[in-house]
Amino acid sequence: MHPHTLSAANRPAAAPARGHGGDAARAPRIAVLVPCYNEEVAIPRVVAAFRAALPEATVHVYDNNSRDRTREVAAAAGAVVRTEALQGKGHVVRRMFADIEADVYLLVDGDDTYDAAAAPELARLLLEQQLDMVTGVRVTDAAAAYRPGHRLGNALLTGMVRQVFGNRISDMLSGYRAFSRRFVKSFPALAEGFETETEFTVHALELRLPVGEVLTRYRERPQGSASKLNTWRDGFRILRTIVLLVQRERPLAFFATAGALLLLLGVGLSVPVVLEFLRTGLVPRLPTAVLSTGLVLLSFLAFACGLILDTVTRGRKESKRIAYLAIPAPAFDPAALEGDEGPPDDAAA
Repeated sequence: MHPHTLSAANRPAAAPARGHGGDAARAPRIAVLVPCYNEEVAIPRVVAAFRAALPEATVHVYDNNSRDRTREVAAAAGAVVRTEALQGKGHVVRRMFADIEADVYLLVDGDDTYDAAAAPELARLLLEQQLDMVTGVRVTDAAAAYRPGHRLGNALLTGMVRQVFGNRISDMLSGYRAFSRRFVKSFPALAEGFETETEFTVHALELRLPVGEVLTRYRERPQGSASKLNTWRDGFRILRTIVLLVQRERPLAFFATAGALLLLLGVGLSVPVVLEFLRTGLVPRLPTAVLSTGLVLLSFLAFACGLILDTVTRGRKESKRIAYLAIPAPAFDPAALEGDEGPPDDAAA
């Protein structure tokens, strides 16, 4: 998918819209969500930058058992600070999505690597084109900011998801995203760690939700700040998540592939046994015959499991779609993002 960018010149005029209760469209409530773990150095800059970029937004910092002064410095910078005891980004995202009430949700890492100046563009694109997810696609020339191993891993994992679930994304692992209320309140949030970004992407692609992308600068962490990402450990966790999501969301293809491999192996093992039987009328290789028979039976069982689970998956997808549609469509005035409206009420629950 080609990244979307909107300038003031080509931005469509906001049509008069109506609110859910028939009132004129109001300014959207915007919440900036920042999961944090030991980000004492970076978090004051993140909070200050997003408060400057989106003065009408409320910045929420969720501390995930930090051992430094992350909570204190975030509060001093003007953020609403809360905590999540279960360790892992996925747990923090689940808590944020459950706690916070808003119309536009901007999720960003607390390491000061993403450009806050792109936040209004992400929010504007989300509202003007009535999208459910807008991803900040990382662009950088700094090798230290986006290490070659991370870049290669992202390309491989993103390529796998594009092949299976649809070619509508280019940076699956970006931690900078804008979400609609519909997306947030219908998202299951089952992940525990950094694989939550993979869940975002697959959820949007599977339900065929409208998505977009905005190019955004990506920079190095500030001095004194350390990355929590482990290239190999977290890469394998994300790969495992992709495999599990394929098994869960594409069961027929998953089990049909497994069944086809078992069938080929079983038939391959049976060929010399059958030839020997046709030539002599004897079955001297009984263990091989039993093994090939078992493999063929397992292949049929795999095909049957795929057919049954495909029906179950379709029912789950319909339920998720109904949950998504149960949330009213937004009716906001995008001009409010230009500062025409006063700041909304606090977006906290």
